[in-house]
Amino acid sequence: MKLLENTQFEALSSALSVETGVCKINSRIESYSCKMAGDCKKLYKQMHDEKLPGSSPNDLQLLGRSGTLQQLGVSPTMIPMMNNINSRSFTEEDFSKSCGTIDIISRKTLFYLISTLNASFQPDYDFSNTLSSEFSREPSLDFVIKSVESYLGTFEAYNRLKTQLWESIDREINLAECEFYSYNPDLTSDPCSEDGCLWFFNYFIYNKKMKRIVFVSCRCNSKSAESSYGEDEEMNEENLEDDNRNPFWTYDFSDKTSVNPLNPMIDLMD
Repeated sequence: MKLLENTQFEALSSALSVETGVCKINSRIESYSCKMAGDCKKLYKQMHDEKLPGSSPNDLQLLGRSGTLQQLGVSPTMIPMMNNINSRSFTEEDFSKSCGTIDIISRKTLFYLISTLNASFQPDYDFSNTLSSEFSREPSLDFVIKSVESYLGTFEAYNRLKTQLWESIDREINLAECEFYSYNPDLTSDPCSEDGCLWFFNYFIYNKKMKRIVFVSCRCNSKSAESSYGEDEEMNEENLEDDNRNPFWTYDFSDKTSVNPLNPMIDLMD
């Protein structure tokens, strides 16, 4: 994946990375070309070993359930009604199609999503072994926007810039032609597992024709957790310094006698 230069995305990422009295918001909006280079080629070969069954780029993998729908309190059976309410009537056929829907993804598209995570968070994190079940497909752009606003809607910076944000993304990737995915990690080996993380979201806006992905990610960290971690580090350093200044025993080579705090106890025992 190749990071595409976009000065407006850089400015928006900076403006939406804000700090309050209790938390820090770290935002990133990045655009990537789905062209393989360097480590991406190694990952592609790893994921698409022709000798193994089910590893073809066109083979399908199961996706996880949408965390966005759960967050917004929407049942999958409601999606056709919400998507079509302004265009045509909701039919029994729509309802039957929505029941028991299983979202799938090609291994090639999964590769693009994982490569985007690697490119964005390298070299601190490696997502190469991430499972398809940790990703979800989102029903539409409207659901993504509502989810983002449910997190950032209380911040003045977002309310001031939200129109500019989505217009900039539209110019970069043509939202009308896109598919929408989210990353819902297992909280064991990614940035969202750090102590003090209050909430996060990770959305991929994928235009297959353009072979391009816009990655929209945000993480909120508690400042109290950061200060507590810093205090623990300082205490450990102080304890180490005390140990260095006050060793348990010392040896004086001049008179060849050791000075040990246990000697008085040994004398009493004698």
